[in-house]
Amino acid sequence: MTEKSSNPQTFHELGPASGIKQICRLLEQIQNGMFSQLTTARLRRSNIRKIVSLSLLFTVAFGTGAKAGKKIDPERWINEAVAALAQVDNYRAIFHKQERIEGKLMEEETVLFKFKRPFKVYMKWIKDPYKVRELLYAEGWNKNLLMVHGSGITGIVTVNLDPRGSLAMKGSRHPINDSGLDHLVKVIGDNVRRGIKGGELEFREADEETVYGRRTQQLEITLPRDKTRGYYSHRTRLNLDLEKKVPIKVQIYDWDNNLVEDYGYEDLKLNMNLTDADFSPKNPQYRF
Repeated sequence: MTEKSSNPQTFHELGPASGIKQICRLLEQIQNGMFSQLTTARLRRSNIRKIVSLSLLFTVAFGTGAKAGKKIDPERWINEAVAALAQVDNYRAIFHKQERIEGKLMEEETVLFKFKRPFKVYMKWIKDPYKVRELLYAEGWNKNLLMVHGSGITGIVTVNLDPRGSLAMKGSRHPINDSGLDHLVKVIGDNVRRGIKGGELEFREADEETVYGRRTQQLEITLPRDKTRGYYSHRTRLNLDLEKKVPIKVQIYDWDNNLVEDYGYEDLKLNMNLTDADFSPKNPQYRF
C-alpha cells in the first residue's frame, strides 16, 4: 500500500471507525503469524508510531473498560440523601446490625425495623441470638422510656428502660434515639462536610454493586487516621441506593482500621402508610 505521507495520520484524521479497523487488522495479522515473516528492518518506524498512536488515542477516547460515567460529588449525594429522607414519613426494612463492643465484634443481629415521624421506632428481632425480642419507643410517649419485651426467660415480662441507661445500652454502641437512616446520614454528612472544608477528606467511588437486590454505588470516605481530629471514624464504606438516593449498607472503621459498625437496610420500603397502630403496645401482633 502506498502511503500519502511519511507522518502517521492522527486519530481524528482516521476517524474512530477507521482507527479501530486498522488496530484490529494489525492485531489479526500478528495473530496469523504474518509478522513472523517480516524482519525488524522491514517494519517501518512510521507504522510502529501509527500503531502506538492509534492504541493510545483509542484508549483515551473509549476507555479501558472502566466506568466512565458521571462522578458522584460526596457533598451532593449527602444533600440528595437528606432531601430524599425529608420526603419520607415512614419506612420499614429488615435491619442488619453488627457492632464491635469493648473490642469484640458481636454476632450479627437481624431485626424487623419500623420507623415513623415524629420519632417512633418498633423493632422485633427475627433471628437468633435475640429472636422474638421486641422494642418500642416514641418521643413524648411512656415518659420517654423504652418499652422492651425480652427473649428467653426475660421474655416473661415487659420492662420500661431509660434509653441511655446501662441496661438499654448493653450490647449496643448507640441508644434507640440515634437509630434509623436520618441519624446515619447526619453523622456521615457532618464528617464529609467537615473533611471537605478542612481539605482532609479522601473520596473514592468504586463500581456499581447489587446489594439486597438493589442497584447501588459503592463509595468510600477516608479521613485522617488521628482520633484527636474529632471525626466520627477513620474510614466509611457505603452502598448508595441509586434509585432511593439513600445508603442501604454502611461499614464504619476505627482509627486502627477495625470494623466497628456494620449496618444494612434490606427490603427498604419507603412511605408504607404505617399508622399509630404499628407503634402501639396494644397491637395484637406484638407481645408487650
